[in-house]
Amino acid sequence: MTTRSLNIKPSMGSMKAVSAMGTAVTQGEVKPFKPCANCNCTPGQLWRQGRRTSQFLKQISNSRRASGVSGSRGGSNESVYSSDSISQSRSISTTERLVALRKEMAKHDLGCYVIPSEDEHQSEYVADSDKRRGFVSGFTGSTGVACVTRNMLNFNEDAPDGKAVLSTDGRYFNQAAQELDQNWSLIREGEDSLDWSQWCVNEAYDMSLSLGGKTVRIGVDPRLISYSKVTSFRKQIDNKLKGCSGVSVELVPLVVNLVDVIWDSFEKKPERDLKPLLFLEYAFSGKSYKEKREELMKYMKQSYPECEALCVVALDEICWLLNLRGMDIEYNPVFYSYLLLDGNSTTLFTDNPLSAEISAYLKDNGLTVKPYGEVWNSLKNTAAVYAENSRSLLVSSFSSWEVIRNLESARYVRAQSPIQILKAVKNEIEIKNARHAQLKEAVCLIQYFSWLEEEVVRKEKLIDEYKAAQKLLEIRKTQKNFKGNSFSTISATGANASVIHYSPPSEGSTMICPYKIYLCDAGSQFLEGTTDITRTLYFSSPSQEECDNYTLVLKGCLALERMVFPEGIRGCHIDVMARQFLWQQGLDYRHGTGHGVGSFLNVHEGPIGIGISSRLDSFQPFEKGNIVTNEPGYYKDGEYGIRIENDMLVVDADHLKFGKKKFLKFENITLVPYCRKLISIKLLTAEEKSQINEYYSRIWSTVAPLIQPQGIAFKWLKRETAPL
Repeated sequence: MTTRSLNIKPSMGSMKAVSAMGTAVTQGEVKPFKPCANCNCTPGQLWRQGRRTSQFLKQISNSRRASGVSGSRGGSNESVYSSDSISQSRSISTTERLVALRKEMAKHDLGCYVIPSEDEHQSEYVADSDKRRGFVSGFTGSTGVACVTRNMLNFNEDAPDGKAVLSTDGRYFNQAAQELDQNWSLIREGEDSLDWSQWCVNEAYDMSLSLGGKTVRIGVDPRLISYSKVTSFRKQIDNKLKGCSGVSVELVPLVVNLVDVIWDSFEKKPERDLKPLLFLEYAFSGKSYKEKREELMKYMKQSYPECEALCVVALDEICWLLNLRGMDIEYNPVFYSYLLLDGNSTTLFTDNPLSAEISAYLKDNGLTVKPYGEVWNSLKNTAAVYAENSRSLLVSSFSSWEVIRNLESARYVRAQSPIQILKAVKNEIEIKNARHAQLKEAVCLIQYFSWLEEEVVRKEKLIDEYKAAQKLLEIRKTQKNFKGNSFSTISATGANASVIHYSPPSEGSTMICPYKIYLCDAGSQFLEGTTDITRTLYFSSPSQEECDNYTLVLKGCLALERMVFPEGIRGCHIDVMARQFLWQQGLDYRHGTGHGVGSFLNVHEGPIGIGISSRLDSFQPFEKGNIVTNEPGYYKDGEYGIRIENDMLVVDADHLKFGKKKFLKFENITLVPYCRKLISIKLLTAEEKSQINEYYSRIWSTVAPLIQPQGIAFKWLKRETAPL
């Protein structure tokens, strides 16, 4: 962190503000005011801003003294204002955990052990009981793989050593660098030359070579890794060993999870909290279970005529098909289960408590319920029957290695889950409900943003990032059919906004500074649907750089929204539309541009999305009824972050047709205005200004009637939606 003195006049805030507007700043002195282009500020306004910044800093200092917190964490000259630092801290030392893990690896003769992020259903977000990678590494992001080696030449059983790496994508580079301790190295996916599996293979190869050709085993829990990754892993091993004699490397399944074995030695391992299920009525689902099952079997018959059974492992797919929802994983309305469809019979494997109404519903629809753990015997028995009759089963290409291991005696087809494809196309009732959910969310966010501005600007109160996020949750709870957040709210001020998936800590969270960018990425779970919206705000006077970069992001967002495209287009084909204006300035962002959104289900939903990919099959082609996000951004490490995110519905482009091929377009269904203070109007074209003004007119006419005319939210909305 850069050290600063608080004994300069004018205050830091005024110096930054004046400097950003073209005023020369020297040691404690402000030279005569010279306004920049497009600036309406007067010297008096700048002086008042500087005075308020000083008061803001004094409030923080006094607050910390009152709570017994030192005003300086890094030396006597360090600012008491911590917004310039990223509030991510290492909470654990992993040294002893790695020693314990390597002792278990020795018992199973492993040279390397892989700890994925996923649970056995390959879920992106998992319950606390499945956060094994986080436990062993200290990294709390949702995506990543940990790999740990054991030095097989070290025969000291009490102090085994080795290496440890954490691999994650661009969303988490900053966060991982903050959270990993000295025992870990970071592999940056897409930037470093090796991926995690290649790293494991290379380490195992070198160990085998050093041990005179002894087989070095790489172990992994087969329930936690997809069979497709196992296939790729084995190919890498084969390629590495090709033409090499006297070296042996083997990938082995280890059903005993070694992290689970050591967990209780350090802290009590969380247990799965299995909660009652919720039946989603027709008014929200739009189709009955029987209708969905009939549609599914018809799809299978057309696409996979050789398959007579389907094993469903993805939790959101089971929930969608059965019109049931759960609460087993935070933010995701799913429950732990497997589903096996075999001809006319359907078996649900779950240990969740079932109410009399749910039990009757399942029985009336011909479903048999068995304990969750019986799925493996059922798969083996089904596989044996199908092997005798030369019949085939269909399994998702994302199924775990353990699922495939239990089907090895049978004929099976691995393919993209047909439920995933059907689920992504929302029916008319789901679309109607999605619009309703967006309207509810807009009311909440407008109330929240106007409240936050009132508190930190007019009232000059100290509001930290976490408390602000909790206020948004309180506001949402006033809405009918609100079931919780769809993910942990990203409430980030200043430098924290540059951490793409930042989550404010409940204790020691940074105070929101009105003279810094504030980024809020938030979503709700309503019975009507799932939302995911990001807005970047500024409560005072941003710098020209911040305005220009915000506008480049906005221009990309608008360009993607205007897209008209033929059927068959995938997200990898159009990602450039959102990045083009940033690329022209040598800028970019390290995350995808969009993802599918569920219908009161997971906020990240395949198989559609928008992003850069060399694989044309990485996303399915867009279809009418898809809902996808549009979220370009820009992040200046250690300073600020910008992201704008809308939810878009794929609709027909009326009257456009090329031969038999129809055209599609996007409809922005989000109803929250952009930040006026951050828009550089001079960078916008006439078309873009017209697009924004039409959007603002729609927001005003739709949302304003739902807000009290005398309140601050109404005034805020009127100001923010005024024509540019």
